[in-house]
Parts: sequence; C-alpha cells; structure tokens
Amino acid sequence: MKKATIILLAVIISIFIYKEQKKDTIIIPDSAIRLRVIPNSNSALDQNMKLKVKNYLEDNIYEILNNKNNIEEARKIIKENIYDIEYNINKIFEENNYNKKYKVEYGNNYFPKKEYRGVKYPEGYYESIVISIGNAEGDNWWCVLFPNLCLVDLKEKNDIEYKSWVSETIKKYFKK
Repeated sequence: MKKATIILLAVIISIFIYKEQKKDTIIIPDSAIRLRVIPNSNSALDQNMKLKVKNYLEDNIYEILNNKNNIEEARKIIKENIYDIEYNINKIFEENNYNKKYKVEYGNNYFPKKEYRGVKYPEGYYESIVISIGNAEGDNWWCVLFPNLCLVDLKEKNDIEYKSWVSETIKKYFKK
C-alpha cells in the first residue's frame, strides 16, 4: 500500500511539473525567420563540418541581427549578407580541405516536422536561410534566427545537471 501511495503521489507531482514546464515553452512566431544547416551525411567528418558552419553562424550572423526588432529590417540585412555567408562557408571548407559543394538559400524553404524541448513544430514551408551541404542527407541543425531564439539557447547553456526529486526518491525507494 505504501509503494502504491508513493507512486501515485509521484505521478501527480510529475503531471503538475510537466504542466508548469509547458507554460514556459517558446513558440515560434508566424513572422519568424528560421535557420537550418543540413550536412552531406551523418559521417563524423560531415557532422563536424556542419558544426563548424553552425559555429560560424552563431558567432557572426546573430551579431548582425542583434537588437533588430523589425522583420523588414532583418530581411534586408540577411539579403545584404548572403554573399558574405557564402564566402565565409567557402573559406571554412577550404581551411578544412573539405571539398563538398553547398547551397545557401533564403526564402520559403521546407522544414520537416520537428520536436524540440517537448514542443512540436509542424512541417511546412517557412521563411528561412537553409544551407545544404553536398547531398544534404545528414541530421541537421536548426533554430530561429529572427526573432533570435537561437541566442536564448546559447545563453542558457551550462554544465548544471538537473535531477527530479520525484524520480530520485522512487529510485532510492525501489533499490531497498
């Protein structure tokens, strides 16, 4: 009886915690501009190059859109910087002796259904910059460039490990 009570209490607490977390989720606005990098494949080399492109974008592209609150201004800045994006990706590839072709497309691009942090994003065509590398068949990286929800994740990165009190209590109880 005691075990059943603890399990029931744990389930009820977990439901309340889950509902509270859902209130804090970030929903992509309709007037957002997404960003996606699709590597050639899932090989270690191709995934590493995807990360190099991603890091370049995080370090540079976000900066040019920093403090921009108007989507029209963001679109203009992106269009003005597409050549620089292409140039710098080419430079990254040359520095790493990586000879895959790539394509940078800005416009309405297809995104498959995604789930991130418990939030489901429907498939569809979204205003975005998509960088396709080689055959573009690997696991991709994506985020929201404008409004800059990517930087929210960057700022929240830390090495803290979170544990559920409920989960830890149940584990401890059943180990006996």
